[in-house]
Amino acid sequence: MTGLGLSLARGALTSPFKRAGRPGATLPGRREVLPARPIAPGPLAAYRGVCGFTGPETLPLTYPHVLGFPSAMRLMTARDFPLPVLGLVHTWIEITAHRTPRPADELGLTVYAAELNPHRRGTEVTVVTEARIADELVWESRSGYLARHRTGDDGAPAGVGGREAPSRAPAPPKLPAVAEWRLPTGLGRRYGAASGDRNPIHLHPLTARLFGFPRHIAHGMWTVARCLAETANSPGGAGRVHSVRADFRAPVPLPSTVTYAAEGTAFEVRGGERVHLTGIVTLRD
Repeated sequence: MTGLGLSLARGALTSPFKRAGRPGATLPGRREVLPARPIAPGPLAAYRGVCGFTGPETLPLTYPHVLGFPSAMRLMTARDFPLPVLGLVHTWIEITAHRTPRPADELGLTVYAAELNPHRRGTEVTVVTEARIADELVWESRSGYLARHRTGDDGAPAGVGGREAPSRAPAPPKLPAVAEWRLPTGLGRRYGAASGDRNPIHLHPLTARLFGFPRHIAHGMWTVARCLAETANSPGGAGRVHSVRADFRAPVPLPSTVTYAAEGTAFEVRGGERVHLTGIVTLRD
């Protein structure tokens, strides 16, 4: 069993003993640190293939997040992490590349939980991943993960302190369609093999039903990466994305056909009239 698999198993064992929204909940101050090392070309090539990136000269903007995900899972499945990992919903992500990452870069990674905030549907934790070359911060991401539970009458989770988590940005007007993607039933298994994220809700209908989903669903991070591949693969687009903010609004069932739509710096993924993801990119000149 891989390190990530062990983390998932540990999370399954510890989650029943954790209660989201309990009074006085705090985050561990621990940081997961991975020393700088070369990026393995084989897994990177598999990731490029499943996400649709074609340019080999730059590192996909989302890839350092994939490299840091096992560390994030170790953090979130540890005994002192206050939220049960089973049922955590990835709600949003912000990624900033302070300079364009390259496949030859040796990235040192640091992962930590930065904030624990009340949310209208429960409690949300912000997990930060930072990538450095030597002592220079070259890339960082912030991700929101929501633990759903009953909240107080005023809309804030009972017993959880801190400021109200910022609400998601309202959905933009319907954007013009750019491409149609047909997502096969095995997409979650392919992405899981390339990224190491083998969460059972993404792999098979049966394992997804065990967690309350009628069908298995695409990884949210695959959806973001596939959108960024559209920008990266466009003429002059490689290496130009400085930052992205994406909000996960509804699961993408597998198999399905979805529409990628974009205008200016805004993009979205929708199935029929249902919006699955919205986002905004900023580009370098």
